[in-house]
Amino acid sequence: MQNLTNKTALITGGSKGIGYGIAAALLAEGMKVAITSRSQEAADKAVAELKKIGKGEVIGIAADVRKFDSQKEAVDQVMTKWGQLDLVVANAGIGHFASIEDMTVEQWHETIDTNLTGVFYSIKAGLEGLKQSKGFFISISSLAGTNFFANGSAYNASKFGVTGFSQAAMLDVRKYGIRVTTIMPGSVATYFNDHQPNDKDGWKIQIEDLGQMVVDLMKMNSRTLPSKIEVRPTMPPSA
Repeated sequence: MQNLTNKTALITGGSKGIGYGIAAALLAEGMKVAITSRSQEAADKAVAELKKIGKGEVIGIAADVRKFDSQKEAVDQVMTKWGQLDLVVANAGIGHFASIEDMTVEQWHETIDTNLTGVFYSIKAGLEGLKQSKGFFISISSLAGTNFFANGSAYNASKFGVTGFSQAAMLDVRKYGIRVTTIMPGSVATYFNDHQPNDKDGWKIQIEDLGQMVVDLMKMNSRTLPSKIEVRPTMPPSA
């Protein structure tokens, strides 16, 4: 199994939810982790909590995945501080749910630009660093990337796109020793879409579960690649 101590990671949208759970799991393994958020205040608040884990090293960076230059600057900060980039997790995401009739042009672009273009920018910005380390790129898609639903046109389009993009990217970059995995969760206990995690969320996938999954992927022998992983709650409530 791979030793993760002192390896480095950049996690987009890491100030809460799935990104935060992944950051916590990697820090517990002794990794050096940079999390990004559009808000430096949110990033700093998350870093203060993550530092309580007592292992690894963590920094917060204000970055917007919708802008390539911003994502490149985040990667440059990681490379300047730690000199290597072993893992990029493209996690930042947003959801606008409405019928085609009610979906605004602005909501459409924000969803596609964040959820899909942001994934492209993340691997594009980190590619040279990942080549050097023969590293890992993980995109967080969704079961909505294979299952469409009413009022989900923008979100479905973005996540179908992430799934397809990531699998094609995997074929493009594996010649450099870079591994690419797409994780596709179902219901997760997060703040997504203005939800407030609560005691009734116990049946859902928890953020620490996805954090453990990323650790397990990183530790797996590099000869083997789980390229696409669908993740569901074991016992969802009965309809």
